[in-house]
Amino acid sequence: MPPKPGVIPLGPLRLGDLLGGAFATVGRYGKQLLGVGAAAYGGALAVVVAAAAIAYSAVADHLDRILALGADENARSEDWVPLVVAFGSVAAVGMIAAVLSTALMYTAAPAVLQEAVLGRPTTFPVIWRRAWSRMPAVIGTVLLTWLIMLVPILLAWVGFVALVVAAVSTDGGGAQFAVILIGVLGALATAPLATWLWVKFSLAPSAVVFENQGPIAAMRRSSRLVRGDWWRIFGITLLAGAMAGVASYVIQLPFTLLGMFSGALGSMNLGADPNPASVVVAMSGYVLSLLVGQLVSQMIVATFPPLVAGLLYVDRRIRTENLGPVLAEAAAVPPQYTA
Repeated sequence: MPPKPGVIPLGPLRLGDLLGGAFATVGRYGKQLLGVGAAAYGGALAVVVAAAAIAYSAVADHLDRILALGADENARSEDWVPLVVAFGSVAAVGMIAAVLSTALMYTAAPAVLQEAVLGRPTTFPVIWRRAWSRMPAVIGTVLLTWLIMLVPILLAWVGFVALVVAAVSTDGGGAQFAVILIGVLGALATAPLATWLWVKFSLAPSAVVFENQGPIAAMRRSSRLVRGDWWRIFGITLLAGAMAGVASYVIQLPFTLLGMFSGALGSMNLGADPNPASVVVAMSGYVLSLLVGQLVSQMIVATFPPLVAGLLYVDRRIRTENLGPVLAEAAAVPPQYTA
């Protein structure tokens, strides 16, 4: 039997070892992981809310004029162009905040695993400094991986938008059908390749933290480690993502119900012809509940897939590079138990 100084046995890992190791890591190092998650997603949420508040204060007059238009009136460009710019700016801020928070969690998970696999204690400041120092390289791997997934997603959106346009329009049917066909067939053709590359590079963030690699070197390292075990890594990664998705839904459900109840109470006080400010106030409880639910679920479940990916990285190195004895020596396991 391989020794088990930490959350996993220092030998080839089975599915139960991988999932159990991830759960054990959350249980033993939950304060450190939740601390990083609260800082990452709480900070991202605060930045997005601040950006939305600034954008609203800048275009409130334009929004009021557009909402006051009658059914037969058209909005002027002087009113809708600032709204589009404000919405695009908030979306850009949200995207940047999402990339940064995701990269920080993908950095914190393997940073914690470096101690969890060996059974050593650690603290939040240590994990925070280690994660922050490696975050730029992880951002590079996350962005490159997202760019791989972007092609089929964009093609699918092209097909969807063309389908919506075709549904509400009566002219240009042939051209719209061609765009729909290109979008759908393009998405179907590129999705398998994007999925294959996504799995191929899925261990890159762990390589960045464990081996201090740069983005390109870490992606090459991930490619070598995944070779020969693609389907197993794909299945386990998919399972971990599905488990996190179900847990996220369960966590968010009570917040959603609370928000619906709050929104229903707020809407009871609206008159027959409410102004925009009254509608915003009435729905603020619902929006706040959704934001809090999203934040709590992200803090809790966003660490699970990166932890499983990090353990898959360790497993592949144990299987292909005989890393087990090296880890046992680092954990100070007595020699009679390393055989």
